[in-house]
Amino acid sequence: MTEHGHETRGENAHDSVNTGEIAIGVIIGRTSEFFDYFVYAIASVVVFPKIVFPYTDPLTGTLYSFAIFALAFIARPIGTTIFLTVDRLYGRGVKLTIALFLLGTSTVAVAFLPGYEQIGMASAVLLAILRIGQGLSLGGTWDGLAPLLALNVPPKQRGWYAMIPQLAAPLGLMVASALFAFFIIKLSAADFLAWGWRYPFFVAFAINVVALFARLRIVVTPEYSQLFESRDLEPEPVVRTLRAEGRNVLIGTFAPLASFALFHMVTVFPLSWVFLFTQEGPGRFLIIETIAAGFGALAIVASGPIADRVGRRTLLGASAVAIAAFSGFAPQLLNGGDIGEAVFMILGFILLGISFGQSSGSVASNFSRAHRYTASALTSDFAWLCGAGFAPFVALALSSQFGLLSAGAYLLSGAVCTLLALTMSTRLDSQDQRPD
Repeated sequence: MTEHGHETRGENAHDSVNTGEIAIGVIIGRTSEFFDYFVYAIASVVVFPKIVFPYTDPLTGTLYSFAIFALAFIARPIGTTIFLTVDRLYGRGVKLTIALFLLGTSTVAVAFLPGYEQIGMASAVLLAILRIGQGLSLGGTWDGLAPLLALNVPPKQRGWYAMIPQLAAPLGLMVASALFAFFIIKLSAADFLAWGWRYPFFVAFAINVVALFARLRIVVTPEYSQLFESRDLEPEPVVRTLRAEGRNVLIGTFAPLASFALFHMVTVFPLSWVFLFTQEGPGRFLIIETIAAGFGALAIVASGPIADRVGRRTLLGASAVAIAAFSGFAPQLLNGGDIGEAVFMILGFILLGISFGQSSGSVASNFSRAHRYTASALTSDFAWLCGAGFAPFVALALSSQFGLLSAGAYLLSGAVCTLLALTMSTRLDSQDQRPD
């Protein structure tokens, strides 16, 4: 079928599909995932170096913790491959149930993690196993609702709807940061490290249960199952998909790299820097992060109408240039006390919101109908792996040795990769005319 014919089907579907219901399902599902993600990320800075790696200095312990943090991103494409097979054989509902059960179990099990003083090095091994479990399960949580939403909206509003799934990131961060800040501020250091830090992981499990039923309510109904099938949002074998869409997967991986690199430069890395190299407490900085994430959420919303007006490729390119400029001076602000930290976080989150708000559009814009579902999932996995998986480790390692300017150089490399990927792509120009 021609692209024009396919576009017509997407527009007609808009009249018969409850896009609001899909949008709610997308936000609930992704917010639960990002909450899990940030609960673990914050604990990687303020908890694990002290209870899992107490035998090293704080910097080395945090680097060890960040190394384990990256394991989930390595495992995620493997999980996608496994769960796509489950999807083909048993259906999307079974896949989601197993994946979210594994995610919830791996997350809540962290709450019971014994420290080094109880079981020695086995504590780090157990944490690594649980982190890999989280990564495998995240590969299975791809439900296709985001591309389904994009396929069933008016063509001139695709930027607006593309930003909806991205709102989950600041929402998840705000809740996770506020929750950790509460326990850090209210409890003594001894009580927090003994038991207070464990409660957010229990909350994460409860949120996962709610998210599971909310998503199953949509994806397993006959109406939506038929709609997934009619829009070719069905799983294809990974090898076949990579053979057919390898070039587009590669471009889609690097196109949002500036945004994904900035993602950790304003969420996980600054918390580690302030915690390790300043006299400020983590609770105060988590409050700043919560407020700054609110600015990020507003910027994500703003990215929708901007992208619809100027085009998604133009917005991604312009935001990459802005991130490159930001990388040249902003990291120094982390040594500027309360005001410097607040300016860095707010500016960073505004930039992140504008770019990250449309990064999902760059992931699936070029794929053929037959491979869209699998290729979109794999591209998302690879983008997170390359752009974000090792960002906290690399940024902290560089800045601790060479100063904050080196962390800015790392962020600059992500912006350069985005601009190169956008230049390589000859088809992103038409992404506002094609369904994501």
